[in-house]
Parts: sequence; C-alpha cells; structure tokens
Amino acid sequence: MNRDSLPYEALCLDLDGTVVDPDGKIRESTRASIARLREAGVRVMITTGRSVLGTEAIVEELDLREPAVVFNGAGVWCPKTDRLLEEQILSERVVDPVMDYADANDHFVCVMLAGSKYVPHPKDALDEQTIAGLGRLEVVAREDLPREYLMRVTVFSRSHEASDPLHEEVLASLKGPAYLTHFPLSILHAYRESPLQVVDVHPPCLGKAEALRWLEREEGIPAARVVCVGDATNDIPMFEAAGLSVAMGDGMPEAMAAADRVIGASDTDTISELIGELFGVSV
Repeated sequence: MNRDSLPYEALCLDLDGTVVDPDGKIRESTRASIARLREAGVRVMITTGRSVLGTEAIVEELDLREPAVVFNGAGVWCPKTDRLLEEQILSERVVDPVMDYADANDHFVCVMLAGSKYVPHPKDALDEQTIAGLGRLEVVAREDLPREYLMRVTVFSRSHEASDPLHEEVLASLKGPAYLTHFPLSILHAYRESPLQVVDVHPPCLGKAEALRWLEREEGIPAARVVCVGDATNDIPMFEAAGLSVAMGDGMPEAMAAADRVIGASDTDTISELIGELFGVSV
C-alpha cells in the first residue's frame, strides 16, 4: 500500500474511552488493526492526558515505538528512548496560586513531574479510593509536595457538583498562563462511582493539538491528512485541527458535538472498523 495514495497519512488516538475500553482493556481487534496500519506505513500517534508513567504499559502493549503526546500536550515522549523529546513545566506564578487555592478549599491534589507523581496522605476512604486508581505514586506530607519542574497539578473537588465551576475558580486563582482541562472523574473507567470533579492544570500549550503540530513539523504530515479519534472535551483541540475528527459514541456530549462524525462505543470493534474504512486495512 502506498501511503500517499490514501486520503490520510496519520491516525491520532486518545487512550481512555477510545483505545482503552470501559473495562480498562484494549480490544484484540483494535490492537491488530493498529499493527496492520503501521505495517502499511501509516503513522499512529497516541495523544493522551495520561502521564508518561500512565502511558508506558499501553504503548508497550500496542508495540508502538514512535513519539506520543502525553500530559494533554505538555510533553512529547519517545518510548524507544524512554525520554521526553519536548517538556513544558508550570511556572511559579501558576503552581503557588493553585496549590494555595486547593489548600484553602481542602481539595485533594496530585502533582506530576516527568517521571513521578506525588499526593498528600489521604484523609479518608474517598481519598484512598482516588489514589488507588492513579498508580505508581509517592505519598508525602502535604507541605512536602514538590512545586518545581511540575508538568501538571490536578485538583480534586468533592464540594462541586460539576467541573465547570471548579474550572472557573481554579482559573481565577492563577497569576500566570496555563492550559486547563476539566471533567467529572466518573468518566474514567476506574472511577465510575466517584463523586469528584477534576481540574488538570498544565503549562500553556495547544492541548492535544500539539500532536498535529508535531506531525507537520517533524514528520511532514499536514493536519489536513490526519484523523483524530477521542471521546472527551480534552480531545476537542485536536478535533478542531484535524482533517477528520471522530468521536466515540459513548463519549462526552461536547466531544461528539465537536467531531465531524461519531462512531460506535469503545467496548465494540468500532476502532478496527474505522481503520478498515478509512485506510483499507483489515484484520
């Protein structure tokens, strides 16, 4: 197959709720179709809000070696060399105000560096349930949480009924530029019953649209020849830049509204079917 003969040269894939189904697994049809697509010379790029630590196992399972966008665009990570090719960090004018806001409102937090994650000691069962799903954490006293070289600060609220007002409060607290995403924690498969609302605070960036920038600058693939697939509001920046944007049928309503088309749910063979339709690759 000649990649240049296809209408698209690259496929950007979100993980949770897209490649990773509600049970936290990758469907065999998805894995096989991605492998066939790469054999055909089509570039497959993971674009995720996960940290490097949260992305490694999935990328290994998919046998990908090309760079992936992590931290919602704040980093580009190469699994082959296991290092960040690009890394943006939060300024003091963002970290200090958001941490002060979280302290003043008794919100739980998680702070992330390129290769490590820290949380304070949990104060009750809800905090314990929250950190149980985060994985590979270092638990320290709240006053000992790192504040330098951070790629993300996550604020968890149990006092908000929706993430929008939490987002507005966190945004109003900042004294410097940042890129924020927000969502109910229950959209993640490991937290279906969680009442928590979440805001992720990242360094200023294009969000997942950084994947389109990388593909054009580093690999010569224009955005018009890229398909992006996702399920949540943090996928909208790449949807807006892509040649074709595709939302999962069990995704967030805002993501489905922003996409060019909507396919099946993440617990079906819909990703494999999409790859077969757009790229002529079957398994």
